[in-house]
Amino acid sequence: MNELRAIDRLDTAPRFSEHDAIRLNRMFRGSETDEWLRAVIEGNLVGDAAIVSSFGAESAALLHLISQIDPKVPVLFLETGKHFPETLAYRDELTERLGLNRIDLYPDLGDLETRDESGLRWSYDPDGCCELRKVKPLAKALADFDASFTGRKAFQSSTRANLPRFELDTSDAQGRLKINPLIDWSAEDIATYFETHDLPRHPLVERGFPSIGCSPCTRQVGEGEDPRAGRWAGWDKVECGIHKPGEEPFL
Repeated sequence: MNELRAIDRLDTAPRFSEHDAIRLNRMFRGSETDEWLRAVIEGNLVGDAAIVSSFGAESAALLHLISQIDPKVPVLFLETGKHFPETLAYRDELTERLGLNRIDLYPDLGDLETRDESGLRWSYDPDGCCELRKVKPLAKALADFDASFTGRKAFQSSTRANLPRFELDTSDAQGRLKINPLIDWSAEDIATYFETHDLPRHPLVERGFPSIGCSPCTRQVGEGEDPRAGRWAGWDKVECGIHKPGEEPFL
């Protein structure tokens, strides 16, 4: 069987196994991003897949890459109610420009009323705030998908340095895949891609925000700092919870 055809799997759970992730990483070792991404999407190698996008500093690169292959791929955006106005405007601009199939996800109103009535949970329990506004809404939405595409890059932080292109989503017991198309791209690769395709930059980038999350928990980053140093500054926290730090990579 042609190795670029769909991976053999049963229609019953789990969808994928660690072996499948390893096999995909080996299958596309050495392949250019647009080449293997097209093979995955057009060959339906991972079943129903969605992009999870923050519409942050570098999001346009992945959104453009995939929209050029199949603009119908759903783009899941977590509308936390705490975003910078600039992020929401950028989201709308990219959606229109790239013709994205965007789906906005919202936190459960009942959860907010019982656990964050003041809207200030971020100030004393950022993990709990992220759980309410990001983790739970995304988990509910991803239950309908076999795989998700993320925009994580190795250069962003030490916790992402050794991530593979394909991995099992550890938050999902049913074997969903998490795919990181840009994991081996450098900051220079991203900048070149933006210039080549004339993609607009997030307006906060030039103001010193190389990584952009919710406004209460994101600050400007100083020269020489880790690109994600401005996220949850002062807290022992490096991820919102939809990605787990320190996950063992599949080679």
